[in-house]
Order: sequence, then structure tokens, then C-alpha cells
Amino acid sequence: MAHLLLALSDDDCAVWWQDSDASAARWLRFHTGATVAATLGNAMFAVVTDALVMPGLAEFAQGSAAAPEFSSTLLIEVPSLVDGPSLQWRGPGIRDAAEVRIAGLPPAFWSHWQANHAGFPQGVDVIFTCGSQALGLPRTTRVSRLEEV
Repeated sequence: MAHLLLALSDDDCAVWWQDSDASAARWLRFHTGATVAATLGNAMFAVVTDALVMPGLAEFAQGSAAAPEFSSTLLIEVPSLVDGPSLQWRGPGIRDAAEVRIAGLPPAFWSHWQANHAGFPQGVDVIFTCGSQALGLPRTTRVSRLEEV
């Protein structure tokens, strides 16, 4: 997640931190100039370290129909990108479909994602991280659950 923040943020970025420890925000400010977002609604990036107690997706900046790029990108740390419930992702950049398994998300996350996707072109984008791995979920991606056999 630190590598992503270093690559994506600069002095025009406001970052919301779920963890109230200010040392990470100071570290990012030193390296990139990124500031701390006063509210969820004005964060360009949001750092979520405990997905089980994260705010709902609709609470973050959604952009507008005229300027959807002013929405938040959420960086969500999860315990695993391979051990969760089986999901099928479809959308731009995915040939046919991709099976994805992300562990550690709250039960309502995927219903919130459906509402987020339905609001396109507005809505948030998500990058899930687990250690040194990352998996992007743009708002254009349709997600459905696969039945376990």
C-alpha cells in the first residue's frame, strides 16, 4: 500500500486515513506533499486498514456526472486476495470473466459495490492490497457471486 501511495499521490491529493495514527500521514506528506483529508467526502484517496469497520462506499467522494474523476479511490488492506468467497468479475480490461477471491470484507461490501457500479460514471474505485500484492476494482467492473460446488 505504501508503494501505491507514493506512486499515486502528490501535493494536490488529500488522503483520508482510517487509522488515527498520524505518523503514516506525516510520512506520506514528507515524501509526496499529500495532505490529510478533513472528511471522507473530500478525499482523493482513502486508506482503509480494517475493512470490517470501514465506512460505506457511498460516504466517500462520488464525483459528479460532469466530473466523475473527482471521486475517491479506496486502498483497502485485506488478509488475502486468494482465500475469500468466489466472485466473478466482468468489465473493461477483463477478457470474458475473472474469478476473484478476496477475504476480510464486511458482508455488505458487495451489495454496496452493486450500488456503486449502478451510479456510473460516478462512484469510487478500489485497490485491494495484501502485503506486496494489489488488485484493482474500477467502478466499471460488474461483480457476481459464484455458487460454491
